[in-house]
Amino acid sequence: MTPSPATGDRTATESLIRSSDEHSAHNYHPLPIVVATADGAWMTDVEGRRYLDMLAGYSALNFGHGNRRLIEAAKAQLERVTLTSRAFHHDRFAEFCTELAELCGMEMVLPMNTGAEAVETAVKTARKWGYRVKGVPDGRARIVVAADNFHGRTTTIVSFSTDPEARADFGPYTPGFDIVPYGDLAALREAVTEDTVAVLLEPIQGEAGVLVPPAGYLGAVRKLTREREVLFIADEIQSGLGRTGRTFACEHEGVVPDMYVLGKALGGGVVPVSAVVSSKAVLGVFRPGEHGSTFGGNPLACAVALEVIAMLRTGEFQQRATELGEHLHAELGLLTGTGRVTEVRGRGLWAGVDIDPAYGTGREISEKLMDRGVLVKDTHGSTIRIAPPLVISKEDLDWGLDQLRTVLGA
Repeated sequence: MTPSPATGDRTATESLIRSSDEHSAHNYHPLPIVVATADGAWMTDVEGRRYLDMLAGYSALNFGHGNRRLIEAAKAQLERVTLTSRAFHHDRFAEFCTELAELCGMEMVLPMNTGAEAVETAVKTARKWGYRVKGVPDGRARIVVAADNFHGRTTTIVSFSTDPEARADFGPYTPGFDIVPYGDLAALREAVTEDTVAVLLEPIQGEAGVLVPPAGYLGAVRKLTREREVLFIADEIQSGLGRTGRTFACEHEGVVPDMYVLGKALGGGVVPVSAVVSSKAVLGVFRPGEHGSTFGGNPLACAVALEVIAMLRTGEFQQRATELGEHLHAELGLLTGTGRVTEVRGRGLWAGVDIDPAYGTGREISEKLMDRGVLVKDTHGSTIRIAPPLVISKEDLDWGLDQLRTVLGA
């Protein structure tokens, strides 16, 4: 389905971007488009031009824009109660925790709001478990992480980032983290000591360019962490909830971690919802007053997340990601012989496409695609990320890929 032609002289776009630049901190560098409405896999800007969304809010919009099941769930809850704080019980909380724990094959849930909050919660959980259960001496708990990770932008999280843009000028940094190369099992094995309480990994590194670890790596990490009495924490904020063709990316290697960190798609693109999901032996270390969030697990969030869980239980979205993902990667693979693309990586409806720097930067390719009605986002210089909503039609996906071929002259 082709987008509508541009209308007007885009003065509304220019005015809104100028005002945004004047009155908001410049912590993002968005493409020069101002979205006004969206439906399914399509977005419309303030000038009336339509764009195919091939980013899906970094997987927050796995179920598409304005998904009717999710909107209706939110509307129904908006008429009842939206927030109580955890000072009181509410009637959606128990069901949410029960259903999410069951979906994950776990026992307990600690709900938060954003992905970064959930990662911070996982870090706190692992440290407390290390002191209370494993017996690590106070103040000595360490967590092993991977280079090129992206777990969020809080001060603790950027303390173990290797991205200069995320880290520079935000010190002093939080101690207690050991960084090893992603996918390097020998380095990981060497980094684990008696003071190690957890290994925190993305099953697929999204921000780094959709990096898939070597086959067998996650299984070997699972084996090592069990042997050394260390928690395996899987950050499935981007990779989870259907994106890769399974409910969780860890499932591709038959791996069940000790703890899932979830976010983005859990809120259906409607409200921010995140959670840490684990066993009673791990999350049971918390006592009242030791951790919390005013909005974490609020009634509106629970109502929307419950509908997300119900949709995932059908398997429909995982199947779509598998089938369309196979098609996506087959088509992208053909581009590696054109001289414009040096490598394609990914799994399911998720791909990182490395552009030959001699042809253009990722930003330049993203802007050219935007001009042709397709929205993607660059990362790390010459890479573009493709992650359309799981509801995208094959026709629309093919149209978007046609625009990429045209931009690349392939």
